Amino acid sequence: MANKQPNILIFMADHYRGDMAPPFGRCLTPNLDSIYNDGGLAFTNCYTPSPHCCPSRATFHTGLYPTEHGVWNNVMVGNTLSRGLNDGISTWSVPLSQEGYKLYYSGKWHVSAEVGPEDFGWINIYGNEKFHGKKCHRPAPDPYEWEQYIKKDCHIDLRGEDPASIRKEGQLIREGYPDFVLYGQSEKPSNDEKVVAAAEKQLKKCCQNPEQPFVLYCGTIGPHDPYFVPKRFLDMYDIDDIKLPENFYDNMLDKPNLYRRTKERFAQLSVNEYKEAIRHFMAYCTYEDWLFGRLVKILKDEGQYDNTVIIFTSDHGDYCGEHGLFAKGLPCFRSAYHIPMVIRWPGVTTNREEKNIEKFISLADFAPSILDICHIEYDKESYSGKSFVPLIKEDKEAIANWKDEIYTQTNGNELYGIQRSIMTPKWKYVYNGFDYDELYNLEEDPHELVNVADRPENRPIIRELAAKLWKFAYERKDTCINPYIMVSLAEFGPGIIFTDKKNL
Repeated sequence: MANKQPNILIFMADHYRGDMAPPFGRCLTPNLDSIYNDGGLAFTNCYTPSPHCCPSRATFHTGLYPTEHGVWNNVMVGNTLSRGLNDGISTWSVPLSQEGYKLYYSGKWHVSAEVGPEDFGWINIYGNEKFHGKKCHRPAPDPYEWEQYIKKDCHIDLRGEDPASIRKEGQLIREGYPDFVLYGQSEKPSNDEKVVAAAEKQLKKCCQNPEQPFVLYCGTIGPHDPYFVPKRFLDMYDIDDIKLPENFYDNMLDKPNLYRRTKERFAQLSVNEYKEAIRHFMAYCTYEDWLFGRLVKILKDEGQYDNTVIIFTSDHGDYCGEHGLFAKGLPCFRSAYHIPMVIRWPGVTTNREEKNIEKFISLADFAPSILDICHIEYDKESYSGKSFVPLIKEDKEAIANWKDEIYTQTNGNELYGIQRSIMTPKWKYVYNGFDYDELYNLEEDPHELVNVADRPENRPIIRELAAKLWKFAYERKDTCINPYIMVSLAEFGPGIIFTDKKNL
């Protein structure tokens, strides 16, 4: 099958941490384990460029970084930075459709509020109406968003109340904000079973026409917070076996104040509630693995398992109790960026002995890689990402010349904050436009507990990393540069790449 156009099944979860999938084995994933052990492989250092659904998904589909494709935060909220992709930006699905592939889309899109999957060659089978309705073009300020504050009994009023006396298990008290409970039980969380059921139905149809190559994309919402899961999956985990992360007690006094303010929201939880939230998150991951397994079973039952490339990944991760946090956001910790990447490619990964690839890859690398897998010619200059297919095929030259760093870009989630980072195997440098910067020695401090950016002996390291970061920004046409005295706060500004000629 390696020399013909294969079918592709893509399962993209939401918030799924990298260490919750093979080969790390932190939680129960029998279906992922099955394809991993049956000729699959894992990229153990796969990262998203942004800790947010919309920009990360836009990167997956376009092969470009946020500064290039133009999606920075939630495209559906009133104060979004953009409603969708920049003019002229396309996705990897278009050339596949033009080359005769049938493409089917079920589930979460979150790339644009102006256009949908059907505008890029997909046949939508569940969850995405045409994105041309008025409901997608909300004004700012957004009346819809204000309704949740105006509506009776939708937010907490603490006047005369002791927060501890009214707080329910897992609830985060936020006076004046809508109620939020971090975890609980639900037999059908989010809408994922409907998403997968639609994908199952379509997959059976696809398998009945083996001469027609297809791509089936299944985008679930789990294990996105809040972590509500069916009881049978929760029962697989004993609360006594749940351990707090090694960096749980990080006071973050050496980190940006926003990080500490975020942690304060979760500090009202007891230690047992933290463990319960972690337990629920892990159970949610197992639930998603079960959904994924339903699709793999169809491929096996219909005789298309060895004719189909299977890819499991996520848009971003989740703190899951690390540093006392949950969900994802501006705190630039590895757990929010590290994502799973398990792939089974019959005739290719099934012929490898080594099951893990430790080289850095990004969601930006998926677009050219998928085109390579499908034997579709493309202009390499059209993508910022680079095909990881040569790594899978154990090309020695590609392995020797592969990138040694990962770059991230975010301008904040629903509210704003300029942040860029670079990570190498040893160092991680974070430029924060809203506060002081961060530097972590990942070899000595893998849990990112000690910010060593203010140590004089590390100034040359910061300069070297900053030069690489600004060079990447220059190449990607990043706009996070401004010389005005009140905002030009980086220790080393963009101009260092022009004084250090070797960086150009």
